[in-house]
Amino acid sequence: MEILRNLWRRKLRNFLTITGIAIGIMAFTTMGSLAQRNQKLIDGGVKYFSDHISVGASNSSQFGGGLVSLDKLEAIRKVDGVAAAFASASAPAKGDTSGFSFGVPASIVTDQPGAEQYSNFKITAQSGRSTNLKDGEVVLGSDIANEFKKSLGDKLDLPTAPATPRADFINHTFTVVGILDKTLTAPDNFAIVTLHDAQRAMGDSLSPAIRNQIDPSILIGGIDVYGKPGVNLDDLAKKINNKVPGVKANPPSEIVKAFKQFSFIFSAITLGAALLALIIGGLAVVNTMLMSVTERYREIGLKKAVGAKTRHILREFIAESAAIGLIGGTTGLFLGWVITSLINAATADKNLQLFLLTPSLAITALVFATGLGVIAGVIPALQAARLDPVTALRSQ
Repeated sequence: MEILRNLWRRKLRNFLTITGIAIGIMAFTTMGSLAQRNQKLIDGGVKYFSDHISVGASNSSQFGGGLVSLDKLEAIRKVDGVAAAFASASAPAKGDTSGFSFGVPASIVTDQPGAEQYSNFKITAQSGRSTNLKDGEVVLGSDIANEFKKSLGDKLDLPTAPATPRADFINHTFTVVGILDKTLTAPDNFAIVTLHDAQRAMGDSLSPAIRNQIDPSILIGGIDVYGKPGVNLDDLAKKINNKVPGVKANPPSEIVKAFKQFSFIFSAITLGAALLALIIGGLAVVNTMLMSVTERYREIGLKKAVGAKTRHILREFIAESAAIGLIGGTTGLFLGWVITSLINAATADKNLQLFLLTPSLAITALVFATGLGVIAGVIPALQAARLDPVTALRSQ
């Protein structure tokens, strides 16, 4: 109670100090939530790409591009060290792709029956089924199902038509047979269909000049290759490149490295927010507690004269600074939670979840703010504890 009474005696100064800490922790919370959301997406990509080799056309980048003839699939399966290989094809799930998308845009992708026994990235259905589809059937990720407001048994035209479709726009009707559990990663925006339907969607997405000259049933967007137990996937990728012409096998380590480099900027933002909290909050607490010591010389001297030990004075001032840090941290955390929740709610209809405030981040923010108060209060507390009682009692 005495600690709270001391804080209340200097309301304006402590309010300003707490506000400084709250601003820093609010920045830490919002930036940290943004980084957590991005990291969740990055972790999903790392987990997905680290257990297999992504093979595309020889002129493609490590993340795709170009088309591969279906006969390459059998050629790759014959390479020594390959346990299984699965064809993949994809196309935009929306006819209008001009809007902003955080992460992976809504996409039509290929069902790969049998791949689940090799892949480390597991998807499960919250309703219906998630694999072994027939032509005309689709399994929707949780976000795309929410955006299109679809449930089991509903019909869905894919890709969805834009407001003013072109004369050459083509889509097809599918029946929803499954809705996936939310993963906070790429599958949340997937519309999974059979290979035949994905090839057809891929062909329809091409320009009319190209579309009329190719047969999409013999083309795929890429191949996912799984190695046998003990096989080094990077070495296997090199072997595929040497033995199968016309394709480019991307070593998983390079893709994983690219994902981690991409996330570096978000980690830097989080670190910057933490430093902001440290500088603003720490200096404010030090200033407040030093002024408090100066103003309370006589009080400190009186306490020491009646028997208060150095440790008692030290404990009192550190407790006050810790309380300031805790109150400021709690306020900043609450404000950060309100901001991130409001933004997520405002963008929910577009499945644009920018922030992910996890319990671990919330606890870190509170511990950081309280620890900041304790550390910043050490010097003033030591100054107060070392005061000579006679000198302190003489002060005005």
